[in-house]
Amino acid sequence: MLTGTRIIEIEGLGPAPFAAMLLADLGADVITIHRKGGAVTPGMPEQSLLDRGKRSIALDLKDPNDLSTAKRLIATADALIEGFRPGVMEKLGLGPAPCHEANPTLVYGRMTGWGQNSPLAQTAGHDLNYIALSGALWYASSPGDAPQTPATLVGDIGGGAMYLVAGLLAGLLNAQKTGQGTVVDAAIYDGSAHMMNLLMSLRQTGNLHDTRGQSLLDGPHWSRTYACSDAGFVTVQCLEPKFYAEFLRKLDLSDDPQFQQQYNSELWPMLTNRLTEIFAQHPRDHWAHLFHGSDACVAPVLSPEQALAHPMNQSRQTWTAQDGRLQATAAPRFSTHDWHFRPSPKRGEHSDEIRAEIETQPESAPSSG
Repeated sequence: MLTGTRIIEIEGLGPAPFAAMLLADLGADVITIHRKGGAVTPGMPEQSLLDRGKRSIALDLKDPNDLSTAKRLIATADALIEGFRPGVMEKLGLGPAPCHEANPTLVYGRMTGWGQNSPLAQTAGHDLNYIALSGALWYASSPGDAPQTPATLVGDIGGGAMYLVAGLLAGLLNAQKTGQGTVVDAAIYDGSAHMMNLLMSLRQTGNLHDTRGQSLLDGPHWSRTYACSDAGFVTVQCLEPKFYAEFLRKLDLSDDPQFQQQYNSELWPMLTNRLTEIFAQHPRDHWAHLFHGSDACVAPVLSPEQALAHPMNQSRQTWTAQDGRLQATAAPRFSTHDWHFRPSPKRGEHSDEIRAEIETQPESAPSSG
């Protein structure tokens, strides 16, 4: 879908490389400027799957010759992605102003936790910190437990990378129409708060409370994760009455007068305890089999490895183990285009190839305006 679009990624951490991977999955020519001789981030592999489908050039941006190469490369691009603290790119001479002078239509994507301009702009932080302050962590976990979310998903990916991609695509469309580039200020703090608006819509009807465990989606017995006899878990979230009725039917509880009162919040704690006892009687796969194919809105909790082997994945092929690396394939899917696996490059693997390409490009001249 993005064939013919060139994205320059300055090597960074977490959400920025993820956003660039997604754009590469969609067909963009993503060129990552890796640090020449740079060390691999602790905990990350030498060839990260986040670099799949990209090309790599190794540059030292503090070296005048390599910096010149980077500038010439950026001048050929449709968009740029960087994830440094505010001011770092400016110190390198690669801030928005000189880049737009050389390439007026460039969409300049900036990925940070706290935003380019905020009281915390120069303060370090990570996923949990950003979503804690934005309000997105508040309703996580069961009442009484410390709030916790799956690592990186709500902040780095949902509130960060996805909003950066949306901003870049919007900027690219606008540049095509107007011939003018823009700067995308994607802050995890902003994005994770914005994702709360679906939940905040419940507040308009009185179904969202500040006290955890009393709202429509975190209080009821029918919106929970339950432990099974084998230490596995199942999820239940049958919000609509017709789905809840199917849930009760599968458990032979349709005639129970207490369970019939689905929205009686005073009964929720007691009914949660009853379901806790019921689900603890059998292993996870017993419940998965019982509810399979029904509209009861019950699903087992699977690890990525288990999801790979599940019949759902046999159909969708969402998870794959290419070259021994377990990973999810591209999303979303398109009726007119297929996704083809492209491996991650070695650091600097395409340096000669990319240098040869930009040698054919004329030196960018400062604008006269």
